[in-house]
Amino acid sequence: MIYDLSLQTGGFIAGMALVVLSLPGLIKPGLVQIWLKRFPRSGVGGIVLLSLVLVWSFWLLATMEMGEFSSFRRPLMIVLPIGYVLVLRFVEEFLAVRALGILCLLAAEPLLEAAFFRYETTRLFLTVLAYLLIVAGLCWVTMPYLLRDQINWSARSNMRWRTVHGIGAVYGIAILACTFRQY
Repeated sequence: MIYDLSLQTGGFIAGMALVVLSLPGLIKPGLVQIWLKRFPRSGVGGIVLLSLVLVWSFWLLATMEMGEFSSFRRPLMIVLPIGYVLVLRFVEEFLAVRALGILCLLAAEPLLEAAFFRYETTRLFLTVLAYLLIVAGLCWVTMPYLLRDQINWSARSNMRWRTVHGIGAVYGIAILACTFRQY
């Protein structure tokens, strides 16, 4: 196991993240729509998210058990920062979306690990969220314009916007309820 998260801790973190990310869209939809429409091409957002991805990946590479591939650890630890600099230099378009996609891929693994070999049926809330993060992450890394299109689609009408953010908030509350009652 790479992460030592219990199902309760993983559920709490995931539920709070969903609620915290969904509530601003429900409370101040106009302001959040303006910010989100600018996010895919945000240079600062891309640098911040990619730096977070670099730190997380470097920590994983430095601490995880690699078994027979442990001889690759040092070269990979050298290549990772070089790749970071090269991505910052040459990948300007939709850098924030690509970095967010990588972050989603990194965030899915602790959720899956927390739900692994647990018998509660409600663990599937975390498992489904993890697989949604994986699909979204893969799509956003390979086709970053999709996030821009998804934001524009959800912002097309006020009802659609509130529905999308309401679903996120309700899903987060459901995970939190399971966290405090069943895990």
